[in-house]
Amino acid sequence: MYAEARAHLHTVCDLLRFAVSRFQEADLSFGHGTGNAYDEAAFLILHTLHLPVDRLEPFLHARLLPAEIDSVLNIIQRRVQERLPAPYLTGEAYLRGYPFKVSPDVLIPRSHIAGMLDEDLQQWIEDPAQVKRALDLCTGSGCLAILLALGFPQARVDGIDISRKALAIAQENVARYQLSDRITLIESDLFNQAPAARYDLIISNPPYVTARAMAALPAEYRHEPSLALAAGNDGLDIVRRLLAQSRDWLAPNGVLMVEVGGGKAASEAAFPTLPFVWLTADTGEEEVFVLRAQDL
Repeated sequence: MYAEARAHLHTVCDLLRFAVSRFQEADLSFGHGTGNAYDEAAFLILHTLHLPVDRLEPFLHARLLPAEIDSVLNIIQRRVQERLPAPYLTGEAYLRGYPFKVSPDVLIPRSHIAGMLDEDLQQWIEDPAQVKRALDLCTGSGCLAILLALGFPQARVDGIDISRKALAIAQENVARYQLSDRITLIESDLFNQAPAARYDLIISNPPYVTARAMAALPAEYRHEPSLALAAGNDGLDIVRRLLAQSRDWLAPNGVLMVEVGGGKAASEAAFPTLPFVWLTADTGEEEVFVLRAQDL
């Protein structure tokens, strides 16, 4: 089919239609930056052709060179046959419009926290200049640490992760945004090797996928490091440790923000005395909680 396509597809629009058909025929799973076959196809085609990934319309009827068609068909075929998430094919993911380098050594950026670092934090942190030191725990690609540094320009930011390979990717992203003078990356199992510091803000998108959910993950998600996903029977293995230790690293008026996915009920059952404040994600679900230092 792909060899035949090379002879009959000529424009971006032709390739877009072909890709959407193949993705739906293969019953691919999405959720790594796009939510459906059309958006995924558009992203892969535009990226492969070195075009702006948010500007499809002007190029729809552009005729392509044979080598360009081959490149696009190759990435479409890989997406179907290998079921790799699109960002692993392109080496780049976008979060809140910011590009980040990714590889199978890091979780693909998609944290809801990224969209909550401004307005949703205002009732706890009125003035961003008040944040002098911040921590991104389980930093992975470094995307949230970078957004912290951009959103709180007076802050020194630490990014902690247990994976040395993930930190290598994070270091490249930090350098890309020229933030090496403000972001320090630390290899540590949560707080075990953390510096002796008090943070005004700690954020974390830790592993929170339950054992049952891990067993049912689509193929695309199985390409991501299980270390960044799996969190025991109820999804709270890491959250329990994080809550037990965070108080010792928070400033007296410090704020803790943690993403737990669908773990609201489990969190409240496990910690009935904690006054969780739940923030609503773009999905409409309450997947992120906030606590003050004194609450811990």
